[in-house]
Amino acid sequence: MACCLLILLFVKEELSYDHYHQKIDRIYRVLHAYRYTESSEELPPAAAEEFQVWGNAPVGPALLADFPEIQSVFQFMSPPKFLLQYGEKRFQEDNIVFADSTAFEIFSWNLIAGDPTTALKAPDCIVLTQTTARKYFGDQDPLGETLTVGQGGVFTVTGVMEDIPNRSHFTFDGMVSMTTLQKGDPEFLEWWDYVDFYTYFLVTEHADIRTMQDRVPEFIQRYSPEGVNYSIAFEPMTDAYLHSVAGRQPGITGSMSNVYIFASIALFILLIAVINFVNLTTAQSVERAKEVGVRKTMGAVQRTLLFQFLAESVLLSVLAAVLAGVLMTVLVPVVQDISGKPLSVAEILSEPMIFTLLILGVLLVGILAGIYPARILAYLQPTLVLKSRHRSAAGGSILRKGLVVFQFSMSIALMVGSVIVFTQLRHLRTQDLGFQQEQMLVIDFGWDGIVQQQIEAFKSEYLRLPAVHSVAVSRMVPGDFFPKAKTSVASPEGIMVEENPDLFEIDADFISHYGMEMVAGRAFSADFPADSSKSRLLIEAAVRRYGYIDP
Repeated sequence: MACCLLILLFVKEELSYDHYHQKIDRIYRVLHAYRYTESSEELPPAAAEEFQVWGNAPVGPALLADFPEIQSVFQFMSPPKFLLQYGEKRFQEDNIVFADSTAFEIFSWNLIAGDPTTALKAPDCIVLTQTTARKYFGDQDPLGETLTVGQGGVFTVTGVMEDIPNRSHFTFDGMVSMTTLQKGDPEFLEWWDYVDFYTYFLVTEHADIRTMQDRVPEFIQRYSPEGVNYSIAFEPMTDAYLHSVAGRQPGITGSMSNVYIFASIALFILLIAVINFVNLTTAQSVERAKEVGVRKTMGAVQRTLLFQFLAESVLLSVLAAVLAGVLMTVLVPVVQDISGKPLSVAEILSEPMIFTLLILGVLLVGILAGIYPARILAYLQPTLVLKSRHRSAAGGSILRKGLVVFQFSMSIALMVGSVIVFTQLRHLRTQDLGFQQEQMLVIDFGWDGIVQQQIEAFKSEYLRLPAVHSVAVSRMVPGDFFPKAKTSVASPEGIMVEENPDLFEIDADFISHYGMEMVAGRAFSADFPADSSKSRLLIEAAVRRYGYIDP
């Protein structure tokens, strides 16, 4: 029961993501599919896995104009890097986004200070979460205060919102008004082939999303960028965390398969325990047979005995549940560390429906575990018992043996599954990734223009430090997001083929710095000026994808 309750905590945590939004049943988001192809080639409809949440900006205003069912649209960008300063406090913020002023109209985010209708309307305005605001301003009122951005820009604090709940696929620490972008460079917000935005929208109460989806081809025909097989789909926000298979999610996602697996494990563990109880009780029935015989001789009826033995089983189940609750409370911190989820026992007990279901579940377990042994004991013949002639029925023996086989089969299956999962996780932790990652310090300068202009001087300064062995520069670090770049690649037959590979931008010292091995050719070198603009390295998988055998 303790195992089942711990798994229940985890399952409930997963199923409750994003449900704090009051209008969640009316919130959808736009999924985008970009497929590059020859103009004459017709592609089948995009599969679910080909869509991504990351897309262009103009799709939002276009949807609002063309679909009367859409009440409001909210867009935000991938979080850039901000170097913010207030007085002597300076922090690099990696999780503050540019966002529309409709944020508080669509989502149930509580604004502690400021006006939700105007907080993100004017340029150079910023809304901070409570934790971020406290980091800069402590206990003082941040409204109207200014934060210096980078080398001289200024953001005015126009609102403070409660921290986004843990059970949310949104994770940002603040929002800067989208009009700040429009003031600086309004054109790229109109580019259908520029991808860096997430689009959510709120529909009217009686909107039919299927009918809206049926009108998408006509919408795409009006707006689709040239040379791109572009399509969109609408996904309910209720599917965002557990059910979405789209790429480039704006935050963390879960897995409904994991929920099913863990729920099944909980049921199997409970079933094994029930079977074990049934086997032990029926095996001990002989010890209580004389008690049953004496009581029946003195007038006890089968119904009374059946109720007594069932009540004993239910009482044991209740006592087990109490002990399981104590054990669960002790083990919750351990499970939190393993799962990374903020599990709460009090939250389950405070919800009347869940608490009632738990009580009913405990009673049901007691009845299921006790009904067969109770029936065996209640139906014993007193004359045979008192003459010590009682024998277990052949059918009962077969049932007990079958239950034992089933119990051990389930136990072995769970253990084998655990070993497989452990082996896979160990493989993930110990597999050679092809590059050196120990003793590596990453310094993210967040697109700082001054650093980019003097990057070689920065590298030289770092190399003067006794503890620094080597320095390399790249746009991202291995394992992070790689941008794509539409590219024409020559096939082995000499035909130019359109590809859209992931591109990783590095300097000449990157390969040696990370200890990577060259299979063929050479790494980038400062001795070859063309390397900075006209050369490219491929990984082995790309060589095979393009149809070449010899790298």
